[in-house]
Amino acid sequence: MTASSDRPVGDTAVGDAAASRSIVSVQLLVRLAQDYGVDGRTCLQHTGLSSDDLADAHRLIDPAQELQVATNLVEALPDHPTLGLEAGKRYHLGIYGVWGFALATAPTPRALADIALRYLDLSFAFVRFKLALDQGTASVTLDDQAIPAPVRPFMLQRDFAAMVNALTEVMPGARPFQRIDLALASPQDTTAYEALCGQRPRFGQPRHRITFMDGFLDQALPRGDALIARACEDHCRRLLDRQRQRNGLAAQVRDRLLRTPHRMPSLVRVAEELHLSERSLRRHLQAEDTCFRALADEVRKALAIELLTKAGLKLDEIAGRLGYADAGSFIHAFKRWTGESPTQFRRQFWKD
Repeated sequence: MTASSDRPVGDTAVGDAAASRSIVSVQLLVRLAQDYGVDGRTCLQHTGLSSDDLADAHRLIDPAQELQVATNLVEALPDHPTLGLEAGKRYHLGIYGVWGFALATAPTPRALADIALRYLDLSFAFVRFKLALDQGTASVTLDDQAIPAPVRPFMLQRDFAAMVNALTEVMPGARPFQRIDLALASPQDTTAYEALCGQRPRFGQPRHRITFMDGFLDQALPRGDALIARACEDHCRRLLDRQRQRNGLAAQVRDRLLRTPHRMPSLVRVAEELHLSERSLRRHLQAEDTCFRALADEVRKALAIELLTKAGLKLDEIAGRLGYADAGSFIHAFKRWTGESPTQFRRQFWKD
């Protein structure tokens, strides 16, 4: 490969500030706060979120709400300079659904990086990542400048630790880093960094940059399966397309349906909550080229795909979580959506 000091292989922005995301990340941050003796209500101040919202695993939130939770956490625990690392270590691949499974089954670190960066909006990252090659040596630059200053170091630490965590899960025991440069002031105690990544970073550098060992990108990963990874990537693409397509009133209806997928409200009830008549809601949705039933099916299908990629869940359990009376009704609906049974779909992800 020809030399290039800044040739991007993959690049993704922090994300669309208007895009919704799962509340799972906020749940992890609140649990971290509670482990340090901070009440959950303190974390939720100025977010518009309640304890009931926090208990709803399907609740969608705005990125700004998560940033406010992180800000509250940092303000409540100012004497913990590596708190972000503690947070990031709690982000395991299993919490990301199909995106995490795609990373877990990538055949090489190069394929993993491509999927991770291409579909980063399906994760919880706020940091902007760029992968570059220079005469065969790979490095990742972390750009945190779009993150509000009060919470920037915390988020940089969190997303860095989550990245290291992902690599550790797919390559247990590996030490892939040649050098770690961070544009942060050095803490008095660097033990947390050394325990996480196997070396002491160089602090006070011009930018955040992680350089990998030569040849790292093309090592075979122990759980790699190119066929499964491609199937997962296909679902990631569809999930991201849906996430970007829905806006306006359709997005509001979809978000409302996601709050209680086990007990979806009727069109009449949603119209009342939106202060619209039933007829007006139908007309607005038609203008956005959709309808209430299509949105309900879209929500159930997306959640069904997520649940089917999780090991251990039986079909009747998934049916119950999606509001179906029994597994038979769910199987019939899933075949209508995808043309295959849930069992056939699941075989793409889990080997016997």
